[in-house]
Amino acid sequence: MDASLLPPGPSRSAPATRPRECVVVRGGGVAAIVLGAGDAIAIRDGEGLQPAVVFAIDGEGRADSTVLGLEGPADAGLAEVLALGGEGSAQVAHALAARGIAPAAVTGHIVLAGGHSAQTQVALTARREVLVVVAAPGGPMAPDGQDAPTDIEVTVTRAPGNERPLPAPLAEPKLDLRVPAAEARAFRVKAGDYIQIIDVDGRQCSDFLAFDAAALEQGAEFGLDATTTRTLMGAAYPGPGLHSKYYDERQIPLVEVIRDTVGRHDTFALACSAKYYEDMGYPGHANCSDNFNAVLAPYGIRTRAGWPAINFFYNTAVDHTNALTMDEPWSRPGDYVLMKALTDLVCATSSCADDIDPANGWVPTDIHVRVYDGAESFSKGTAFRMNAAAEPRLTRESAFHPRLAQMTRSFVEYRGFWLPTCFTGEGPIAEYWACRETAAVMDLSPLRKFEVTGPDAELLLQRTVTRDMRKLAVGQVVYTALTYDHGGMIDDATIFRLAPANFRVVCGEEFTGAWLRDKAREWGLNAFVRSSTDQLHNIAVQGPLSREILAEVIWTGPTQPAIAELKWFRFAVARLGGPMGPALVVSRTGYTGELGYEIWCHPKDAGAVFDAVWAAGVPKGMKPLGLAALDMLRIEAGLVFAGYDFCDQTDPFEAGIGFAVAEKEEDFVGKAALMRRKASPARKMVGLRIEGNDAVGHGDPLYMGRAQVGVVTSATHSPILKGQIALARIDVAHGATGTQVEIGKLDGLKKRIGAEIVPFPHFDPQKTRVRA
Repeated sequence: MDASLLPPGPSRSAPATRPRECVVVRGGGVAAIVLGAGDAIAIRDGEGLQPAVVFAIDGEGRADSTVLGLEGPADAGLAEVLALGGEGSAQVAHALAARGIAPAAVTGHIVLAGGHSAQTQVALTARREVLVVVAAPGGPMAPDGQDAPTDIEVTVTRAPGNERPLPAPLAEPKLDLRVPAAEARAFRVKAGDYIQIIDVDGRQCSDFLAFDAAALEQGAEFGLDATTTRTLMGAAYPGPGLHSKYYDERQIPLVEVIRDTVGRHDTFALACSAKYYEDMGYPGHANCSDNFNAVLAPYGIRTRAGWPAINFFYNTAVDHTNALTMDEPWSRPGDYVLMKALTDLVCATSSCADDIDPANGWVPTDIHVRVYDGAESFSKGTAFRMNAAAEPRLTRESAFHPRLAQMTRSFVEYRGFWLPTCFTGEGPIAEYWACRETAAVMDLSPLRKFEVTGPDAELLLQRTVTRDMRKLAVGQVVYTALTYDHGGMIDDATIFRLAPANFRVVCGEEFTGAWLRDKAREWGLNAFVRSSTDQLHNIAVQGPLSREILAEVIWTGPTQPAIAELKWFRFAVARLGGPMGPALVVSRTGYTGELGYEIWCHPKDAGAVFDAVWAAGVPKGMKPLGLAALDMLRIEAGLVFAGYDFCDQTDPFEAGIGFAVAEKEEDFVGKAALMRRKASPARKMVGLRIEGNDAVGHGDPLYMGRAQVGVVTSATHSPILKGQIALARIDVAHGATGTQVEIGKLDGLKKRIGAEIVPFPHFDPQKTRVRA
């Protein structure tokens, strides 16, 4: 871009807050990083006890660890590491093949041996250009084991003048196209091919246009239409999954979104135009609309003063005052959107020229486009981050997904995994009744699992959870809350005691493990908190016949309780089918209010586990269960859900789980605040029975006259109670059973729905069914 076209004023230097460069090596996996001379890496084990191995390959394709200052004989072979098939193995093998390097010829050094504490790291600096492969080796974890391989984080610091390389191609590109800052490029794409739009340096918007190529040859322009797309998809912009297509004005889909590592884009406004800059006082400023006009002219596409484009990475929103707002993009270096062309297309992509507001972080940078052949296959996914600073991870399929995908196409993203909402030919009502009357099976693998071990494991949990962990016996499970100092909830969890100093925390939030780890370090405790989510997938078998079904397929040894003997909130170490079958842990727990169990297994055994349960269950009326039916069941049973019934602004008493706060002598995080809140409660959780059939949902306000006194946290139509019910949080002054309240719709005043406060759980309040 000609700098003379840009206005004086805003600084042209990149802000100091540009995102860091980080690569996460998944537990049991590998990753490759290209370093230049002087570039440094810090290899950090955030959880402890995880080995790390480094392989360095110079520009001649030879293994040479001295490039990183590593001396002495090599102690690991790359071929053996890749043979384990961990995450990233295929990508590293592709990178090596592209350089003509045979893995068998590459050896490396163990830089973290595995006996270290959390946050241990080693720093290395490249003496010249080198391809570095980092491995976090580890084998499968047995369900009753606690040796899960965990992630290694590699932070890269580039030497002055060294550029950050693009992320490795997803496959062999058919087109590798750089769009320089504040410019645009046009290109053709064949039906079925994939288009990847990459933000090179982060915080850079990229307008995207696509036209039906066949229609253009007939003299007709049919391009992406945001209004049609939003209407048909029911969302501001499509994302991976069911609602993933962009349409033209004929309501014909042109592209489908396959992957999205950002999830924050714009379809509200035009691509920037000359008029925008003129009205801001910058005549002659480079702009995306004029850039598009120039690159599309050879295709016979008419010029426009402002192009209605899909603007990837543009952080805009409509606020509560109906104003269109914007801020710096959420995208980070290497973030991308991957689309599939659904017909032959003429496409155009820009790097937005805007440097007079936060749209591009004040500094326009490059965009990169790659096109891949339609014969390639890419998983669908959006980015999941544990917190704002965490590295993204694309949506995963649980090990049970191949079986469930044969029964439905209705999957939604749930905390980084694809989970079914309902099943073809059944539907939520039928699934619900199966759980109430016979049995149902559901995938709950997205639950986060953490292995808490070490001499101080019990002490760590005693100081961080609301239950008294000293009373928890080996083989027992307990439900608990975790709170901040102010009493607000971090998460709820079930905790398994596997041995005197061995615990397993099963919860909803990945952040919970990081918080426990931070507390162990803060207090100087000899305890480890290691993630095992990827090593331990689980299904729940719930319903009156669940015990009978599992008794046919689960074997337990003489020192473990049989399925018929397993008591509520207890677990057994078991096998599938017999003493030589796959290892399992079976717990008598669930989230439905029915008699039920959860089966925990390594992902490699998930297919066999599901098949055995399904074969035994179908003759007895078992059906698969999706999230829609699960919501009905858990609300009827008064079981709370994070983000709906509790958050960091609510304590366990306000969430209706005050029973999980033990009166223990030892101090724990949030104890003082909880005791104060318990003595002087302001709000309480109640049940609602709702008049009529108007839809009620999370966040709807509760009124007494004109005053709002509470809020609906969860609501559903109860099949067994034949009406709408809800969980709600309300001021204690109005929380008595039998009180009549109103649910406000529209602005809260124009429409009111009557409701009565009733005891909860709404269904089976004495929990006789779950204790059966």
